[in-house]
Amino acid sequence: MNFKRTSLQTKIFGLVFALGLLLILLLTVFYSYMESKQIEDNKGRMALELSKTVSFMPNIITALQTKNPSNEIQPIAEKIRKETGAEFIVVGDKNGVRYSHPLQAMIGKKMKGGDNEKALQGGKYYVSKSKGSLGPSIRGKSPVYNKKGEIIGIVSVGFLLEDVHEQAKKNIIKVLYVSLIALIISLVGSSLLGRNIRKDTMGLEPYEIARLYREQEAILHAVKEGILAIDQEGFITTMNQTAKNLLNIQGSVIDFKVDDLFPSEYLYEVIRTGTPQIDKEIVWKEKTIIVNCTPLYNKKGNIGVVASFRDKTEIEQMVNTISEVKSYSEDLRAQTHEFTNKLYVLMGLLELGEYKEAIDMLHQETQMLQTQNSIVFKQIKDTKVQAILLGKLGKASEKKIAFDIAQDSYLDSLPSHIKLSNLIIILGNLIENAFEAVLDSDIPTVKFFTTDIGSDIIFEIADNGKGIKEENLTYLFQKGFTTKDSDRMEARGYGLSNAEKAATEMNGMIEVQSTLETGTIFTVYLPKYL
Repeated sequence: MNFKRTSLQTKIFGLVFALGLLLILLLTVFYSYMESKQIEDNKGRMALELSKTVSFMPNIITALQTKNPSNEIQPIAEKIRKETGAEFIVVGDKNGVRYSHPLQAMIGKKMKGGDNEKALQGGKYYVSKSKGSLGPSIRGKSPVYNKKGEIIGIVSVGFLLEDVHEQAKKNIIKVLYVSLIALIISLVGSSLLGRNIRKDTMGLEPYEIARLYREQEAILHAVKEGILAIDQEGFITTMNQTAKNLLNIQGSVIDFKVDDLFPSEYLYEVIRTGTPQIDKEIVWKEKTIIVNCTPLYNKKGNIGVVASFRDKTEIEQMVNTISEVKSYSEDLRAQTHEFTNKLYVLMGLLELGEYKEAIDMLHQETQMLQTQNSIVFKQIKDTKVQAILLGKLGKASEKKIAFDIAQDSYLDSLPSHIKLSNLIIILGNLIENAFEAVLDSDIPTVKFFTTDIGSDIIFEIADNGKGIKEENLTYLFQKGFTTKDSDRMEARGYGLSNAEKAATEMNGMIEVQSTLETGTIFTVYLPKYL
């Protein structure tokens, strides 16, 4: 039999039965011992007090000093014995010769047991156990004194130990009946308790609950969203690691109030109304969080709420990355279109016989491509940056913008902590904004420079556009900020903010220098090591 698969109700029933039975046995043994000892003590005290009473009786003292004491002592002793329930009352002289006994034949013979010395020789009053003519008994011994203070006899009052044990046994049987009733009640109670627990656990056994708990823990840690559960009073009952990371929480927060750890107004509203809250956007500690709240119910009603939430910034970054990738796809399409147009021009020149112009055009294009490719492929060795620059070169060509990559640029492969998504957002936005800034210039020019000499990787994008007003520089990286006075910011408002966030994530920074009617320079610093 698999003990782990035994039902909880059976386990509780068996445990209560075993504990109850063990407890009854232990108590029975203990009570039997204590009851027997107490009865013996009571009988001993009674025997001693009765022996003292008899020893002080004047008739007994006087009779002991006559020639035939038993004639007077025997009737008195038997009368007292029958009235008190004692097994025997024996009165003897100082030599231990009996003058009274329940058995008439024993009168005149010496007392048995060997326990008279302390009374006859030492004048002591005491209780003893010994085996006499009637069997083992508990006895009260008292000396008898005459008027001169001399010991002239002894009184022995006794109760058989067999009777004492029989009385204790009867008392114990009564206790066993009560214990049996208590055991039955406890078994019925354990059965009801097991049913109640099974009801509370929705019919699930402990091993099933443990399995569900392990599965829940695995699921909570596997999901990418933060999960938070609270009870009706706002105390946290569940929070996964993703939630802790999003909220910058360390250690356990179970049984903590949610108010100081998470914007709780939506949670309390769901508890109060029972209506779910879907895709609520809230700002918490400079983070924009998308929250979904669902109420928890049992038979008594709403008992809490579960909230799932995610960082909107990550979603925005993903969207921006997709947008930039789409932009590069368009750039490559533009580059293809540009080269197709040039091929058509070459073909037309050749058909018209303008061979010299065609050759000059090829030389010009080849020289430009050789210069650009020499820098991009030989001096800039990181494939991610190469891909970004090639896309932007095609787009610049289509827009008739001179995109100049500085000849002294040099860049080795970027370290792993510089993510492609962040690099696309930074360079893509800055170069694209530079292209927009120079569209109205007489000779639109954008210059790009990069180097990894020193402890930082540096990217510099300069344009000869109209520049940015000084009062706008403070708000340049603020999300949603835009101005029609600056073509660089027109129709955007999020590009530079996203670029700064991406740089900050890599412990970097972006500097800007701008002069009206002259142009703007953006410089990006990204540390090589975290």
